[in-house]
Amino acid sequence: MKKDRYIYPAIFDNGSDGISVEFPDLPGCFTCGDTEEEARQMAKEALALHLYGLEQENEAIPEPSELPDIQTKNHQVIVFIEAWMPPFRYEMEKRR
Repeated sequence: MKKDRYIYPAIFDNGSDGISVEFPDLPGCFTCGDTEEEARQMAKEALALHLYGLEQENEAIPEPSELPDIQTKNHQVIVFIEAWMPPFRYEMEKRR
């Protein structure tokens, strides 16, 4: 069932060349940014696009992990990212 709002934990990895972002619950959903603000924006877009793809393929959308279940390494932090899907779906449908 499609939801209008999804919130997933993302792992932000601060490296010398920027911030890489991965969603541990969504294999293949990665992005990056030069600044924290850019990384957050790119993460929102990557999350929405990934979830939209799962919806279109009628694939199961996994439940987000609980915070204590996520392990991080040095230079990594967990950031919760929200995807508000109605306007994203509308924009994607216009492109078809």
